[in-house]
Amino acid sequence: MSQNEQEDTTIYQVVINEEEQYSIWPEYRKIPYGWRGVGKSGLKQECLEYIKQVWTDMRPLSLRKGMEQTVQST
Repeated sequence: MSQNEQEDTTIYQVVINEEEQYSIWPEYRKIPYGWRGVGKSGLKQECLEYIKQVWTDMRPLSLRKGMEQTVQST
């Protein structure tokens, strides 16, 4: 089995930034500035499935808020 064919056994954690955009980050590494953990960790596919369930609106938070203000002012 080549290195590319080996199963990824890395444990990841789901992280979110101030714009409410999601990503995954290896659990053994420090979370980058501007991101925070959401309390979900597991294998890559588990984390990606979680994100798929909870991240239903891909627009950044600032865009969503701006659009809400535009609608309210009309």
